Amino acid sequence: MASSMLHVRMDEDTKSQGNAVLDAIGLSASDAVRLLYRRLAADQAFPLELKVPNSETRAAMAQSADMLRARRARFVTSDNLIASLETKRGK
Repeated sequence: MASSMLHVRMDEDTKSQGNAVLDAIGLSASDAVRLLYRRLAADQAFPLELKVPNSETRAAMAQSADMLRARRARFVTSDNLIASLETKRGK
């Protein structure tokens, strides 16, 4: 599929602040624009309500990234996973 270029003009302060938020979410400016356009096309409506992850979500994201880098799972077996879930449910 052929690609097309989209040029957007905005003031430097807005761009800088927006890029900082996108960095915190884990998206580039190009990713955000592509995401926006895909949702616009699919939903036929303006779709946005992305927010910077809270501290609990950021910790979970970091833990997940660490596990991927180390190539290790949080649980050795599915039984360990289920036991952990059942323990938390019982709290």
